[in-house]
Amino acid sequence: MTAIGVGELREVAAGAFAWLSAHRGEFTLGEDALTADGHVDATWKPLGELAQTCASVCSRIPPPDPLHACASDLLRFAWQQTGRGELFLRLQALEPFATYPLEVYSVFAAAGLRHPGYEAAAATTARTRGWRLTEQEPTRRLGVLKAERRSGINRPEQETQALRRTWLGGLPEPWTFERSSGYALTHVVFHLTDWGRSPEGVPADLAAYLADWLPPWLDTCLDAGMWDLSCELLIVAASLPAPPDPVTLQDAWARIARAQHASGALAEQGPRGDVGADPEPEPDFRRCYHSTLMAAFAAAQTLTCLTDQGGMHHRYGEQGVPG
Repeated sequence: MTAIGVGELREVAAGAFAWLSAHRGEFTLGEDALTADGHVDATWKPLGELAQTCASVCSRIPPPDPLHACASDLLRFAWQQTGRGELFLRLQALEPFATYPLEVYSVFAAAGLRHPGYEAAAATTARTRGWRLTEQEPTRRLGVLKAERRSGINRPEQETQALRRTWLGGLPEPWTFERSSGYALTHVVFHLTDWGRSPEGVPADLAAYLADWLPPWLDTCLDAGMWDLSCELLIVAASLPAPPDPVTLQDAWARIARAQHASGALAEQGPRGDVGADPEPEPDFRRCYHSTLMAAFAAAQTLTCLTDQGGMHHRYGEQGVPG
């Protein structure tokens, strides 16, 4: 554990959370969040990603830890931005067959923050043929099925069938890995493990495949300065049933730490952060918020993995946070 640098991991996570806390205002939902032509990627998507990261960290890091306290505070902020769930009910009326409201809401529901009125409305829509027949890419379909389950909606579609239609589920030739497939595979693992909470959710053949090929894929992304995807791959590495290779982790985290800005921000992509190089200017919010979230999540998940030698994965925050 010490060989990988637990102190360095905590510094990366603490720095990332400090930046996120300082920039929480950038995650605020504006008036366009409830307009038919609103930009979801600039409103609900960042807020949902903030909530998901913070809920995941709260579930993995014990309450006395400062990282838990910071994540809990930001999760509470995100829930308040939704009007304690009331805005989801308004979105339901505005876009009844859009899946993103349920996907974002399910993050809060999994943390114990629920809105019964929205769940009832969403369940009614989910019973329609129109909802069931919405065309989606396989990875998105798997995510929607998981979001439904988190929100108390259960329907007969087989998740196994959805999984095997994904890039990762088909066990493709390793050399076909590229940026788009990389993001697809990380999200498949996120859905299977409930965002790192349940490593046993990864089927044995997928776990073995990832054990072989995740290290070279990670190395390739690090060489290319793809910090956002590299952090997502590190989350996957720390979410698999078998512990990740310490040497691989040590090298990866040393490179991530060098690439992290002094403010705690991490650019989605950029220079390698070589020792002695001139410091890069802090990237703007849109170019670093997601990668900074992923750095915080990956560091916390790796810390938990390293301190969990017996496979007894801690689960904190199941009751949610005070509203």
